[in-house]
This record gives sequence, structure tokens and C-alpha cells, in this order.
Amino acid sequence: MAITYDSDQRIFHLRAAHCSYVFQIQKNQQLAHLHWGRPLQEPADAASLITIEGRPFSTQLDPEDQGFTTEFMPQEFPAFGSGDFRQPAFEAVWSDGSRVTDLQYQGHEILPGKPQLGGLPAVYVESAAEADTLLVHLADEAGLAVTLQYSVFAEANVITRSVLLRSTAQEPIILDRALSTSVDFTDSDFRLLQLSGAWGRERMVTERSLTQGLQAIESARGASSHQQNPFLALQRSGSDEHQGEVFGFSLVYSGNFLAQVEVDPFLQTRVQLGINPRDFSWQLDPGETLQTPEVVLAFSDQGLNGLSQTYHRLYRTRLARGAFRDEPRPILINNWEATYFDFDEEKILAIARQAQTLGVELFVLDDGWFGQRDDDHTSLGDWFVDTRKLPDGLGGLGTKINQLGMKFGLWFEPEMISPVSELYRKHPDWCIHIPGRRRTLSRNQLTLNLARTEVQDYIIEQISSVLQSAPIEYVKWDMNRHMTEVFNPELPASRQRETGHRYMLGLYRVLEEITSRFPHILFESCSGGGGRFDPGMLHYMPQTWTSDNTDAVERLKIQYGTSVVYPLSSMGAHVSAVPNHQTGRITPMEIRGHVSMFGNFGYELDLTELNAADLECIKQQIAEYKAVRQLVQQGTFIRLLSPFAGNETAWLVVSEDQNDAYVGYYRVLAEPNPRHYKVKLKGLDPHKRYRIEGTQWSLGGDQLMYAGLNIYQIAREIRRRRGDFTSVALRLRAEEGR
Repeated sequence: MAITYDSDQRIFHLRAAHCSYVFQIQKNQQLAHLHWGRPLQEPADAASLITIEGRPFSTQLDPEDQGFTTEFMPQEFPAFGSGDFRQPAFEAVWSDGSRVTDLQYQGHEILPGKPQLGGLPAVYVESAAEADTLLVHLADEAGLAVTLQYSVFAEANVITRSVLLRSTAQEPIILDRALSTSVDFTDSDFRLLQLSGAWGRERMVTERSLTQGLQAIESARGASSHQQNPFLALQRSGSDEHQGEVFGFSLVYSGNFLAQVEVDPFLQTRVQLGINPRDFSWQLDPGETLQTPEVVLAFSDQGLNGLSQTYHRLYRTRLARGAFRDEPRPILINNWEATYFDFDEEKILAIARQAQTLGVELFVLDDGWFGQRDDDHTSLGDWFVDTRKLPDGLGGLGTKINQLGMKFGLWFEPEMISPVSELYRKHPDWCIHIPGRRRTLSRNQLTLNLARTEVQDYIIEQISSVLQSAPIEYVKWDMNRHMTEVFNPELPASRQRETGHRYMLGLYRVLEEITSRFPHILFESCSGGGGRFDPGMLHYMPQTWTSDNTDAVERLKIQYGTSVVYPLSSMGAHVSAVPNHQTGRITPMEIRGHVSMFGNFGYELDLTELNAADLECIKQQIAEYKAVRQLVQQGTFIRLLSPFAGNETAWLVVSEDQNDAYVGYYRVLAEPNPRHYKVKLKGLDPHKRYRIEGTQWSLGGDQLMYAGLNIYQIAREIRRRRGDFTSVALRLRAEEGR
């Protein structure tokens, strides 16, 4: 069994595939954390795993034991106000205004499988044998019951955590802080890795050593954001991509979050993650509950790549849902960068006809098809067709696209409203704003208040009506601004700080309803590109537009950083025109294709304006991607050379049976009289021999991994072409008989 309880020592031992997580009930009935990391046998002596001792000025809870203190005790769910001066996991305000809590152990349950979380996205199991769940019941006698939920996956180094808080008091309780997890380590010998950036440069890998005090990342924008991602990792000193211990923390949530690390004066480390306490509180009336989002804890003793592969496998197969979870994703063309708002049906069909001759499988009509949407100043919320542009409507256009042999897809931005729109004229109170106060715009739009049920219902019915009106098989769900002037007129003044979380619960209800109604549609999320690339959205939509920045050189970093947590099957990656619309850089068609092929492949350009050479290159790229698509979207991805470390980037994806591999290599800037470039591959079978397609080379897996792949010798086209921005993609197939 993955979870055991030693009643003599009062120790819980959670065993995932290759790690142990251990904690103990202390004599004050609080929970102390003992170990998380490499697997242990049954701990024979808990005292060897924890040291609790008094220090000068430390507080004591037991007059009979001056050495027993919670101030430096590693804890499972630390409270506020009774001796632990570090950051608490939660904070409650009682009816008399006091804020001290004392959660004591009441009992526990061990269950097969993994229960669903009410109203929130979470990872799941398809059979009870895949996981076991521990529910630890705690209570404060003043009137608060807390259940800590741990689910342990038998075949992965994964433990999920969340918290259910319930009022048993006679008066309302206010929660000013309700994080989902807190983990204490007894040392600080780590580097903190986070994924930070901005629009157009999302999820840049950022690392720093821990220091005494607080180190935090957060979003208070109403979304997980371009600026930060709801994830952090602690890397043991000496670890790298391929070796050493790494601990990952990933929050399954799409709104405001806090991820923080605190190092105390004795170099103990506390990691916490959950809903951002800034602009958050929640009133629990008698009998009411609050369920916190889930945190996925992952451990690797095989470096950062090992951690990533754990997340990739779990999120690809037990977070994403629906028919497209395991099916090949179609190669698409999107008209946005080709036309922006300036198009008509004939222009769209001209691009589609050219796309069909090249092998494209899906045409996506982007912004500008509805209302009076000739620019970004108008019509969001008016989800009816602009017949000036599409005289036969979406149904007519979709049918013509289908007759070309392609699927038809559509862009929406359902969470937004334009001040110049019919919807706004009818319901000016539906946007998030404070009545009588000045409000800010972003991209000339406002945010609909999805904390209100009637707004949720409107979106569900309007979007459903459009999806029923045409042969739509793909939806790009965009969200192009962050929240300001957050206020909900349906809530009293004392509960306004609930609005942000209520918005997310409303959004998740909308997504659950729409994706359930239309299971045949492939949904892709977007937020100005990668501004809401998080596990919460992936639960409803199995892929996300990785970034609005489609420049191949920038995408090396963006896709490399994104892959720290998220699988290739979740990343939209498209070839766009040059000069690139975001950077102005001119790169060859080859490198644009070779970067984009490591994701869900597509195009963002006007095919009718390309020359014959570029069209032929695109045709070859599409044929190549179709040949490797299943491998790319379902295989094991391994990072080899980091674009954050130098001029080269390399990565590969390997099939589960190690018979098939696809390698991408990229050199950004040319060098005079360059050295010989060799890349040591990973993940192959050292006992097999691999044929490199398109060449005469057949090399052993041991040689490819331990001696390296000589890029110049194998891919001579790099040597022939001089200049910047060179790349190669190589298919390796295992041969019989070795």
C-alpha cells in the first residue's frame, strides 16, 4: 500500500514510485514533517529524522518540557500566532477579532483512488489502483475543521496536496490566508528555479541561491500571468539537468497565486504555494467550506529533466482530458498575422486553398469575424457574425473549408467586453468595475464579471449557440487583459476580497460546461499568448498558445522554459512570416520549422504571398511533422543544451520503447572557423544501433550518448550554409539485430 500509519510512533509514510514523504503527530497533536525525498524503509526511530529543541527567546507550549517548541519545528500545515514566527499556511479571524489558531489531530482515513475536488481542476485517476489518498482531520476547538488531503501516485514520484476548511463555529470565520501546501526542509542547500518573464518572453528559466529571509513569486493580476508561472523548484547543490535531487511544486490554478520560500535563522527552508493572500479573504458561515486548489509535488533524483518528465507524463495523461488527450493534434494555419482584422471570405478561402495543397489539416479563423470588429476598439461580447466579411456566415465558410478537406476552427475571447458593443449597452453593470470610480482599459476592453452567475450563463449559451451554428472542430479561447478595479456588487463590503477566487470558480464552471457539451472540439487556451499557461487551464483545454512571440530564436528560450513543467503536447508552436512581427528578425524557414516541430505544429502567415521555394519548404515540413507527430506529442522529451547558457540549443524526444528518436539542434549566431560541434544524446538504449534517416550513418546508442553526435559530420547542410540561425532535425530509428 502506498500509505501506511505506524500507530506506535504515530508516523504517516507516503510512498510514491521512487520517493518517500513522512510526517508525524507530535505530543501537542500538531503535525511535524520528517522527510521528503529518496525512498526510506519504515523509519525505525522518528527522533533520528527530526530535532525539536528550545533556543534563546524561543516559545514553549509545554511547561514540563522547556525544549519542546513549534518555533523551529518542521511542520505540515503551520498556523499563526502561537509560537511559530515563520509564514503560516493559513490565517483565520474569529468573530472576536483574534487570529490565533491551534489545529490538533482528530483522526485520519486512507482511501483507494483519488477524490475529485469540488469546482476545481485537478489531476485524476482512471482506476482506484493508480493512487491512494490520505485524509488527515485537524480541528481548532474554537470552531474550525481542516482536512489535509494527500494523494500518492503508485507509478510516479508524485504526491498531490490540497486543503478543505470547514466552519464548526456559531459565528462567521474570515480566512485571510488559505494556502494549499507547506513543506519544511531542515536545510537550505538549494537553488531556487522559477519561470519568469513578460509578454513575448514568458517562462524564462531563472535561478538563484537561497538566502535567509523570504523569496517569493506571485501574481495579483487575476491570472497566472505572463510575468510568473505558478511553479517553483528547489535544486540540490550539484544537481543539473541530468543528475541530482530536485523538488517541484506546481499549483493547479489559473488565478492569483503566491509561491514563496522562507529560510529561517537556522537555515531551515519552508516552501508554500496557493491562492495569493493579497486581495483575498473568504467568509465561512457556520457549516460552510472552502476547498483550496491542488498542488502537485514531484521529486526527482535524476535532475531537472527527470522532474520535467514526471510532470509531462502526469499532465499529459492525468490532467488533460477528453478525446484529444491521446489523439494526434492537427496541423493548422491561423489567419491572424496574415490579415489581422482586414479580411473577407475570399481572402480567407484563398489562404485555405493554398494551405490545403501543402497538407494543412485545420484552418483557424481568428479575431475580427463578429459584430463590427474592424479593430480592437469594439464588439467583444457581440458573438454574432459580421456578414459584411462573411456573407454566408460561419456555417457557410466552415462548409467551404470542409469541402477543401480541412477542419474549421474559430477564435473567441468570451471573458471580455468592449465598451462599444451591444452587450455593454444592454448590461453595462456586467463588467468588473467600481461604480462611480474611474476605471482602466487594456486593449480597449473590460473584463466580464464571471463571479456573477448570470454572466456565466450568458457566456455558456452564447458560445454554445455559435459552436452549434457551424462545423467547428477547434476553438482558440483567448483572454487579453488583466483585472483592475476588482469589485463585485453582489457581495457586501466585508466580502469584496472573495471576488478574484469567485471569478476563477465561475470560469471553471463555464469551461466545464462548454467543453462537456462539445467533446468533439479541440480547445486551445490563450491569454495574449502564454499569459495563462498553467495546469488549471490544461485540465479543460489540452493545449495552450505558448507565446504571441513567434520568432524562432526567442521561441528556443520560451519553449525550453515551458518544458520544465509542461509537455510538448500542451504547446502551440507555429511558423510565422519574416521579418518577424514581434522582433523584426529575419530567420530562415528551416529554423522556424525545426523549432515549431517540437510542439503542436502550425503556421501564422499569408501563404498566398510566399515564393515557390518557401512553399516547397513548408510542404516538406508538414510531411516531416506528420511522420514524427505521434512521437513528438506522446514521447519522452529531454533537454540537452540550454539557450540560456550559450549559442547552441539541443533537445530530443524518444519513444517509450527507445526505438525512435527525433533530435533538434540550433545554432543562433555564426562563428568564424568554428569548432566541431558534438552533442551527447540521452534516453537511447546503449545496446541498440540507430540509423539516422536521410544519411548513411548507423551508430550505436552508446556512442551517441557517451561519445556524442557530431553535428557537422552528420548534418553537412549546416557546414554548407554560412550565416546565423542554422538548425537541423534528425530522425533516429533503432535497427534490428544488435
